Amino acid sequence: MDEPTVLDYVKSLLTPWKKSSIQFPAIESSEDISDDVAGMAAEDISPPDKYTPVVETDQIEPVHKEVAGSISIPWRAGTSLLVGMGAQWVLAPPQRAPLIGIILLLISAWCVVWAFLCGEWKNAPPPETKLFKDPLKMDIPSFGIGILFALLTFITSGGNRFSLLNLAFLLLSLVFLFRALWRKESSEENFLSNLTSSLRHREWQFSISGWFVLLIVSTVLVLVFRVKDLSVLPPEMVSDHAEKYLDVINILNGNTQIFFPRNGGREALQFYLISSLLLFFNTGINFLTLKISTVLIGLLALPFFYLLGKEIGGRRTGYITFVFAGTAYWLNVVSRAGMRLPFYVLFSAAALYFLIKGLNSSNRNDFLICGLVLGLGMYGYSANRILPFLIFAGVILFLVHKKSQGYRRQVLGQTGILFLIALVAYLPLLRYSIQDPAGYAGRMISRLGTSGAVPPAKLLSTFAVNSFDALSMFSWSAGVVWVTSVPDYPALSIIAGAFFYAGAVLILLRYVYNRRWMDIFLLLSIPILLLPSILSLAYPGENPNLYRTGGAAVPVFLIIGLALDSQMSGLEERYTPPWGSRLAWGIFTALFIMSAILNYDLVFNKYYEQYGLSAQNTSH
Repeated sequence: MDEPTVLDYVKSLLTPWKKSSIQFPAIESSEDISDDVAGMAAEDISPPDKYTPVVETDQIEPVHKEVAGSISIPWRAGTSLLVGMGAQWVLAPPQRAPLIGIILLLISAWCVVWAFLCGEWKNAPPPETKLFKDPLKMDIPSFGIGILFALLTFITSGGNRFSLLNLAFLLLSLVFLFRALWRKESSEENFLSNLTSSLRHREWQFSISGWFVLLIVSTVLVLVFRVKDLSVLPPEMVSDHAEKYLDVINILNGNTQIFFPRNGGREALQFYLISSLLLFFNTGINFLTLKISTVLIGLLALPFFYLLGKEIGGRRTGYITFVFAGTAYWLNVVSRAGMRLPFYVLFSAAALYFLIKGLNSSNRNDFLICGLVLGLGMYGYSANRILPFLIFAGVILFLVHKKSQGYRRQVLGQTGILFLIALVAYLPLLRYSIQDPAGYAGRMISRLGTSGAVPPAKLLSTFAVNSFDALSMFSWSAGVVWVTSVPDYPALSIIAGAFFYAGAVLILLRYVYNRRWMDIFLLLSIPILLLPSILSLAYPGENPNLYRTGGAAVPVFLIIGLALDSQMSGLEERYTPPWGSRLAWGIFTALFIMSAILNYDLVFNKYYEQYGLSAQNTSH
């Protein structure tokens, strides 16, 4: 082979996918060379270090080993991030340069692939999980009693009314079914015994770790973002808010409906939450009470962001997901709007967590809780009706991957249990939907049907356009609904958007090499959870928006957390301790502060100003 030239060396650097990197060997003595030749004759030489695709493994092998003396600055990963931020910036208003933005996104994606192959983006392996054999045994008498109470729940739920009787039957049904199906684990017995023994001691000792302090400080920061200026942001009610109080007053007067057909039909949970705030805390019939109810739901969703990130990528991934979601403009304005919108985020996050956790371990108890979450979610917001399809997709993807071998029948049985519990929790609403199908599904059908401005012949093309608009909302426009967004601004900030697109590429690469069902499920869950907005075919002007797409925020911020954690892991592996960890956390801190400043400006300045200019002065 001819001696490589300088041009050959430059070409090898610019075409990393050809695996033709040229290294300059150290000068060897004649004795070393003769020893090498003899060794080559005596043994087989292994091929160059490669990233070999494997099937369904939880461990990711290194893709690149640094050569001693080579430059260790991760410039490819840095370039992919900077170019991605540039793309996000030029796509947002007032710049709006779509061609330049698309070119920059493609360059950023290419740099992500290059950096991944060179080890600068380092996907940390998720926590190890082990599938457990489940004989699917149950307590037959308790199961029979639970089914009996379920039938009584359905029978007594007529007339679109919650009563003490049907609520008691529903609660008893769920209690007996959980008793019949719950799998008692040795860890639960150990936990209870340890708790009992610790309570007997008169002297307790507590220790506080640095990680705990970090979580507390971050939680306080998230609370500031979510509750600051809540009394004046947003400033005025609109007609939808006033309609809610008409239903709340009906509840306070004893009209305890299961479903509220007013204003196109609305689910009940928020109305009962508002009624509780009025009864127990005397918050008053005002806009602030509406906002308190939805801010509470938005905050309740955030622990599931952390738990999901921890389940998929580890503790640090969970933390990054939590703080970026907690301070995000998207989720902040949705939770402040005073409408049912954050219920979609809450139940999407909870259902995804228990589903993924259950499939990872084949633990029947997680399927039971997921079923309860799914059933209760139907009382929160109409967009939650897409969640059964999400669960079907997750189970099917798990079953077609290698990890499910030997457990497929078991998982199918556990999935059946999941939907049984969901059905029981849904029974009162099911009874109403049978009695008044038009009232229950009227709003949904009006968006799917032909009552709008789009003729039936164009519904398919409208679906395609809606899908593109919804999938581009992260960097282009999240719609023009001024009540719940800054019109025409993207859903993600410059920092979050760059990491989202980089993370999507990374997860796709990880799936190609590892065939882990969770990776492809995480990507596919985004278009599924966007469907409540995409399916506004009769009124395409309502798509996209930040509220009917709220469930998609869960996998979106999980991907952001995974991407940023991957960059930090790459830095930690590249540099010797403790400098690698310090550099990684320093970069995270700088990026998070920048992201928080951008989100703060969008919520507390731009959103506040445009809302005040658009809304009528109803409070005076």
